[in-house]
Amino acid sequence: MTAEVLTPLRSEWLALRGLRGRRLREAHLVRTGRAAGGPRPEPSLVAGVAGALIGGIEPGDLVVADTICQGGVTMPSYAAPLLAGALRRHGVRVHVGPVVTTGRLVDTVGERARLAATGAIAVDNESALLAGAHGRTAVLRAVVDTPARPLHGVDTLGGGVRALAALRRITPVVDAWAAATGDREILLAGPRSFCAGVERAIQIVEQALARFGAPVYVRRQIVHNRHVVEDLESRGAIFVGEVDEVPEGAVLVLAAHGVAPEVRDQAARLHLRVIDGTCPLVAKVHQEVRRYAGEDRTVLLIGHHEHEEVVGTYGEAPDHVVIIADPEEAARVEVADPDKVSCVMQTTLAVDEAAETADVLRARFPALSMPRTDDICYATTNRQRAVREIARRSDLVIVIGSQNSSNSQRLAEVAESCGTPAHLVDDAEAVALTWLAGTRRIGITAGASAPPVLVDELVRALSGLGRVDVREHETVTEEVSFALPKQVAP
Repeated sequence: MTAEVLTPLRSEWLALRGLRGRRLREAHLVRTGRAAGGPRPEPSLVAGVAGALIGGIEPGDLVVADTICQGGVTMPSYAAPLLAGALRRHGVRVHVGPVVTTGRLVDTVGERARLAATGAIAVDNESALLAGAHGRTAVLRAVVDTPARPLHGVDTLGGGVRALAALRRITPVVDAWAAATGDREILLAGPRSFCAGVERAIQIVEQALARFGAPVYVRRQIVHNRHVVEDLESRGAIFVGEVDEVPEGAVLVLAAHGVAPEVRDQAARLHLRVIDGTCPLVAKVHQEVRRYAGEDRTVLLIGHHEHEEVVGTYGEAPDHVVIIADPEEAARVEVADPDKVSCVMQTTLAVDEAAETADVLRARFPALSMPRTDDICYATTNRQRAVREIARRSDLVIVIGSQNSSNSQRLAEVAESCGTPAHLVDDAEAVALTWLAGTRRIGITAGASAPPVLVDELVRALSGLGRVDVREHETVTEEVSFALPKQVAP
């Protein structure tokens, strides 16, 4: 398969002819001319100049089309998130949206307004003529003129110079796009994305908003995912760091990671209507700590010191709990009475990592007692097992989840432990084109706090670089569900 970079104008071709890279011979830089000549072999990238249709776009800014329009016909451009993300990381201003193709130059206020009313953000003369309906045509345009700086105005020459300079600047990104193109097999790990505890936490906030109206306050992130938080904020949820930021008498939801008793006490003093979003599996660990502390035992809590779940669990009995982050700390810890020692775990740890630390503690404290079942939750275990299966068969593993998500971080670590390069990303836009070069089989999973739609969007973006064969690799079916608190139960 040959990737082509298409430049309608000679000036555009000259700006991009400095392309260099491992796939220079396959990624042909083609000057098509204004006649265009119809859709080109896939995948292709149409690069050149354009005019902006809306405010907020300046000469020299770049526009990446997510759809390509002409005469009422709209064609998708699936790789737009990958291309836009690469450009932003390259340090240029990028706008993503529909690009409309017309048969003539657009230089009147009325004509720009008419095209902008369709939702388009930029206009050119060729992209739709070169694009196929398959979604594997990318469009990258540098802006020359804008509604405030129209063609044939005093700024036209300057706008053209800035636009062509922008094209020259981003030739490494265009080269990276070319190197990333190709047909691929995609392995989807199953299970992936939301677990029952996360679904319950999100539903609690949604139901609280429906029942009590906005605003509903949430202490910390309800779950560790930026997309989830931003979505709930758009509906009226207000996320705060601490309880004292909440107005007296307001509705407060406690996040899924659990909190120390002092947080609940503070909420009570402010007469807040508290709805507990703590995951039931985290609540079980809290209960175990209270029971062990009530027996005057030292509780060794295996987990990461600063993680919110660990902070909340520690707060149940700070005089009895000692946090153990790894086998090295397990080898050094001292306890008051070796015959009265118990162990609990953070629920989102890597299974192998936690087991190694627990083995050190068992060897040092033969009387160590643990709960009848492991504290690491079913969802964490299942997702780690699933990503291990696909990592062994993949050239690259992409884990979707936020950087502050412990379970998502562990998934990337598990994949890497299999000898496969792995990256944790928030979404498709965060995937670097350079990671994709030379890959023919990509494994994809998502942390328990990551929305499943983000996986769909990533697969769609990859399909913009070439044909994809998507295969589900399910290791176990999850059928767990948790009831909502009585305050928001149906």
